[in-house]
Amino acid sequence: MKLKALVIPTLMALGLAVAGQASAQEKLTVWWVKGFYKAEDEALFAAIKKFEEKHKGVKVELSQYPVQDMIPKTVSALDSGSPPDVAYADVYDFQVTGKWAFDGKLEDISSVIGPMASRFAPNTVETTFLYNDQTKSKAYYAFPIKQQTMHINYWMDMLAEAGFKESDIPTTWKEYWSFWCEKVQPASRQKSGKRTFGMGMPMGVDSSDSFYSFLTFADAYNVKMVSDSGKLLVDDPGVRAGLIGAMTDYVTPYQKGCTPPSSTSWKDPDNNVAFHNKTTVMTHNATISLPAKWLDDSNNASLTPEQREEAKKNYFERIRTAGFPSKPDGSKMVYRTAVKTGVVFKDGKNKQRAKEFVTFLMQEENLTPYVEGSLGRWFPVTKAGQASPFWQADSHRKSVFNQYAAGTVTFEFTKNYRFTILNNENVWAKAMNRVVSDKVPVDKAVDEMIERIKTVAR
Repeated sequence: MKLKALVIPTLMALGLAVAGQASAQEKLTVWWVKGFYKAEDEALFAAIKKFEEKHKGVKVELSQYPVQDMIPKTVSALDSGSPPDVAYADVYDFQVTGKWAFDGKLEDISSVIGPMASRFAPNTVETTFLYNDQTKSKAYYAFPIKQQTMHINYWMDMLAEAGFKESDIPTTWKEYWSFWCEKVQPASRQKSGKRTFGMGMPMGVDSSDSFYSFLTFADAYNVKMVSDSGKLLVDDPGVRAGLIGAMTDYVTPYQKGCTPPSSTSWKDPDNNVAFHNKTTVMTHNATISLPAKWLDDSNNASLTPEQREEAKKNYFERIRTAGFPSKPDGSKMVYRTAVKTGVVFKDGKNKQRAKEFVTFLMQEENLTPYVEGSLGRWFPVTKAGQASPFWQADSHRKSVFNQYAAGTVTFEFTKNYRFTILNNENVWAKAMNRVVSDKVPVDKAVDEMIERIKTVAR
């Protein structure tokens, strides 16, 4: 009995000690988008492990969600007053970061970003310097992780089968789009006997590809909808004329039957699917995920050797990554970049540790493997990352590198956060569909679009 009386308190004391250690372990809650490739996630896991080893007693509680779930889940957490400490999604920049900053929902992380600002390439870190309407001032309210821009991809073997060489592709604006529609498509159908389409033109209201592609066409017409201070410029007759020109060129392939009829309801993966199925000869896409899919397949041990070899040929021999033709005025295209942003929430429970985590993750030895893990799908935001040999390793990455080396412009939402709302609504694709589905004249559809822009973004 005496022994039992001694054992029970001892066990209880041990239990309390263990419980005390468990409760003493600090928790950092991180929500992160699920990677497109295994290598992306593995690089993130490795950085988290290193952080935990450096900060003994800190446990990073990581939750990963598909890109389409990240914003709804984060908004729900914000509304309930229990957001994660750190969060990142590929679409935050397009749709929510600027608005969250304006509404005072983000933590000022200038103490993190300021000391490393010189490491970043032009038009990257500037996009995270955002206005807070609570403080009536700007500060760094997000951290830049990686960036994307618009590319052209086409099947070289389909082009050759249609009887054309790459040197036959025009470099001038009108002639370029006409070539794929009026020359390549009929020749491809005649030679292959299949109902192939010359182009894939994303036009779905639920597609970020559709608004990114359209806004690139607007850039070709030198449209500037917002001043650097965020003031709307859409009442300028020149802006209206440019938008009408861009919209006309964007919807013409559909009207001529040169993009699949389903283009009007495409979601983001659908132009990829059409391209991989060789339903389309060419498409534009805001990353090089099209060729990178085949590079990933070429290293996929679950595929047969024959499938891996076929994928390798697709990546290295059959698919080309290229830039856009010259603008309608004959000048060279300058591409808009979307800088992908992560955030620390003002209502997070462990903001100081969150800032330490962001500082750690942004170190070159952690950030570069994460960006390169996407196989070229995302481009670095740091000068050192861009100088990596990775970007000279093959023709696809070199093409991306060259597009960025020529300089970039930023999205409207970096100057006027209300454009995130317009992108959420996808006023651009709605205007396209007014033309092709409702048979509304282009100028009327553009005028409706301008009115909506003015209503939302004034």
